[in-house]
Order: sequence, then C-alpha cells, then structure tokens
Amino acid sequence: MTTTVTSTAPRAPQGRGVSGGEPDLWCTYAAVRTLAWLDRTDSVTDPDGTAAYLAGRRNTDGGYAWSRGMLSDAWATFYCTQGLRDLGRPVRDVEGTARWLERTWSGDAYAMLPGQAPDVWATHFSTRSAVELCGGPVPDRARLLDWLGRLQCAEGGLSWSPEDARRGKADVRACYYGVMAWRAATAGGASGAPPWDEEALVAWLRARQGEEGGFRFAPAAEVPCLWATYRAVGALAALGRAPRDPDGCHAWVMGLRGPSGAFVRWEGYDVEDVWASFCAVGTLKALGAPLSPVADAVTARLAELACPGGGYTYREPRDAADALSTAAAVLSAGPASPRPAEVRWLEGCQLPNEGGLMYMPGRGSEVRCTLWALAAGAFAEDRAARRRIAGWLAELQNADGGFGYWEGRGSDMVSTAAAVETAALLGGPDGLGLDLAGVLSFVESCRVPDGEAHTYGNVPGSQPGLRPALQAQRVRLLLGPGPAESAEARDAVEVLLARHRVRSGGYAGEGNRVPDLLSTYEAVLAADRAGLALDTGHAGAFTDRVRGAEGTAWSPLAPGGGGPLADCLGTLLARRLTAGPGTLPALALS
Repeated sequence: MTTTVTSTAPRAPQGRGVSGGEPDLWCTYAAVRTLAWLDRTDSVTDPDGTAAYLAGRRNTDGGYAWSRGMLSDAWATFYCTQGLRDLGRPVRDVEGTARWLERTWSGDAYAMLPGQAPDVWATHFSTRSAVELCGGPVPDRARLLDWLGRLQCAEGGLSWSPEDARRGKADVRACYYGVMAWRAATAGGASGAPPWDEEALVAWLRARQGEEGGFRFAPAAEVPCLWATYRAVGALAALGRAPRDPDGCHAWVMGLRGPSGAFVRWEGYDVEDVWASFCAVGTLKALGAPLSPVADAVTARLAELACPGGGYTYREPRDAADALSTAAAVLSAGPASPRPAEVRWLEGCQLPNEGGLMYMPGRGSEVRCTLWALAAGAFAEDRAARRRIAGWLAELQNADGGFGYWEGRGSDMVSTAAAVETAALLGGPDGLGLDLAGVLSFVESCRVPDGEAHTYGNVPGSQPGLRPALQAQRVRLLLGPGPAESAEARDAVEVLLARHRVRSGGYAGEGNRVPDLLSTYEAVLAADRAGLALDTGHAGAFTDRVRGAEGTAWSPLAPGGGGPLADCLGTLLARRLTAGPGTLPALALS
C-alpha cells in the first residue's frame, strides 16, 4: 500500500469542494457582529433578508435552531437573538425564549439542550441570553458561580466543565466563555469578585502568547491563530488585564491582513474569511486599538460574503464549500465514479490544532463531518492523518463517556454514535485510546426510564425517538462484549423497526404515521447491522415517494428537494435496494 502524507499547513483546501451557496448562521452572526463593532450595520447587505433569516430559525418552543427543522439549542438562540439586536430588529416573544432557557438549566449551569449535561459553551450563551435579552437574573446565581469556580484547572486555566477541569483540559475558549458568563451573571463583574484564583488564571492566559505575538488554544496547540487570540485577549480584557505583550499582539494581528485588507486566521492561509475578520476586529477592540484603519477593508470584504436573499457565508458564496455537501457528492457518485478532486478538498479540511475535519474550513473540527469525510474515502492511505484523527477523537471524549459535536460540547447520542463509527473506520474502536465502557455507560444514560422497551433519547431525559434508539443499538453491536449482548441488540432493533414501520413505506422518527428520510436511512442501516432481512418493497415504496425531478425530499410531506444531503441519502438508499446488505455507510446527522 502506498502511504501518502497530507499537509496540515494552514492553507485553504485544494481540489474541488461543493457549495450550496446558502447562508450559514455562524457566518451570519459573525458578519453582523463585526459590522456592529465597526459601527457599520448600515452596510449589512439586505438587512431585511438577513433579519428574516435569523428570525426564521425560531421554533415553537421559544428557542432557535441552526436550521429549520432542527432542535433548539443555546448557541443558535444566542446567535439569532444577538444578530437581530445588532440589526436593531425586535426579537419576538422574549418571554417564550426565557421559558425555553429555563428548561436548559441543570440546577447549577446551562446545557445546550434540555436534559443535556451543562458545559461552558452553553452556560456562556444562555447566561448572556437570560440577562441581556430576557432581562432577568439566572435561576440561581450562587450555584452558577460555584459551578463556574469549579472550571479552574490546577495550572490556572479554565475548562469546559468541572469534570474536564479535573482532567486538566484548559483552553482559552473555555476561559473566555467562563469569564463572560461570570460578568453577565454579576452585572459586568460589579457585584462580586471572580470565583477563581484570578492571578493564576491571568498568568495561564498570558502564557499562551508566543514570541510572534499570537495566542494558542492550549499548551499542546501547534500554531497560534486568530480564534485563540481573540478569546484569550477578550478574557483578559473582561478581567481588566492586558496580554503579556500587547504591542506584539497588535502587530501580529495586523500582519494577518490579506490582499484585500481583511484578515486570515493563520499565517500562510489563503482565504480572508468571515471568522478571521470577526476574531481580528474583536481582538483589536479588546486591545483598545483603533478600528478605523481596518474598517473599510473589512466592510468591503464582508459584502462579498453576502448571500442572495439575506445572510452570509464564510467566503464568496459560489466558493463556500462545506465538508458534508462535498462528502455527499462523493458518496452519491459511488465507487464506480470516483471524485478525487472532491476527496482532496475534504482532506484539506484537516487544519492545525485539531485532528478532525471542519464543516467549513477555518472553523473547528466536528465529529459528524469527520465521519462523512472518512466514509467518502478521505485519508484512505494517509496513516499520519488517520493517527491525528484518532488522537483528536480520544481527546474529544467527555468525562461521562459520550461525545459532543466538537471539543467541550456536552455529549449526545448522534455524536457518540458518529464517534464510534469513526473509530471503526480507523480500524478500531479497540486500540484508539477510547474509554469503551464509558461510551456504553453514556448510551445507557440516554435510555428513557419507564418507557417502552428499548426507548432512548438523544440526551439523558429527552424525548424518545427511533433514531437515537437505533444509534444506541448500533453502538452496542460495535462495542458489545459478547454474543448475548449482540443478540439482545438484534432483538431490540427488530422491536424498534416494527414499532416505527409506516404501512405505506419507510419509518417514522416518532410513532408510525409520517415517515422521514433520516429515520428510514437509519432503520435500513440498523437492520443490515443486526442481520435482519429487509423488505425491499416496503423500503422502495418510500424512496419512490421522496425521490423526484427536483431531488430527494426529507419526507413525503416536505416540499421539493431537500438539497445535497437529502439527495445523497436517497441515492444511497436506492442503491442499497439493489446492491444488498453492507453497502450503506453509517452517516449521522441527527
């Protein structure tokens, strides 16, 4: 076998990615907030369309989601409401959002979803939403401050959760989110001292600055980047402190300006993206440096990233490829029609400091994107890159044994199943450094008590559904210690499929009336894994209903095509009906 070596230098992916040209919530928030810092919100492209895009993420429960149809989460709720406020637009039914936030309160801090374990990402977003948007205090400030105080590691930095702090996993992002949550909960810090050894925290943050002037996420990070620099400098500023070398930091940031005068995240990177300008302007603001020298260039560059109809993406919409759409194109084409340029692009999404693959280059590594890329053939012969992914995966595992979408996120079933499937593609999961007993323990914590047999939710305490239940059984089949456990998992899959089978074809995520593409894909995959016979006529009736001239719909009731991911899953399902068991890749979305 030929072993290739993929460069992880900070350079934009080469090859050919697939872009839908659509806006992204992260990017839209970053663009609007950057223009607000620059006092240029009058330059937002299509402000009405952008406001409608943000407001359209609102769910009936009062929270906001990353995209229509997804569950509400704390991060999306903060981004949507803050973006609307920056645009000077009203936020609808703030009381309903306040009630949703209360459901994510764990008793000590906030979780990203109701029932999930709290983490500092969610606690930062929801504390600020509760105070700045909803105008009320947090449910129990004393307990929140105690929880925040327990984020400090022995070395002085803050971690994602008290459990991670005991593991010594400090990160400048966790420091920023912890400090900003404390400030929001205490009226900007005016009503109490920080709940940490402040000098140790400041010293740890200052030590993350390198001689070149930029900051790293943590001692093990490979190179400095603007994301780490903004979070470190922002945390220090919130504490009334400055970096060890503020002039060096300012010079380093200004040295990351690209040809247009906007910014790149790493030295040597080739795309001036929305996140780099967001982090650069945020850093300059935290340093107290003038923003006027960069305002015109950044504003002009952000205008190039606007999408038709409102919202923004990370670079020019025609070139704003993402890992899921690109992997979907490769998988849809199949082995008979390889797409090496797209696989090369996917391999370029493994960038410095994190071994996983990013959804959009310049962002952060995500477990589902890593799974999709490996399933599409990325790094098939690159041992070094696969070792980096394995190491990243081991570090990603949470103290409760599960996995979240990215580092520091609370565990959920879909991410945990994606991590285990990723480990399997890497030749594991044995031998990769994962706590396999911990994985099974987290899976069991998602079992719904007093529910029907084999019912699981996506997170502990959440509503049961077919997909998390089948994901739980797939994990058990991969990690189960013996034949008895495998037989039990097989029986569970059989029960679940019978319970959620829709007579007209396909499977429903809840009940057995309305089938959907994600649940039907998961059902066929689980049946194959469990060795159960598939009724191809029943499955084919479903695929016939959702596949049409406009593409594949997410359900028979959904209008038109659902985009490249739906097209991919529909194509793979149709292919499975003729190719037989073992041909469906274990792709996870929700």
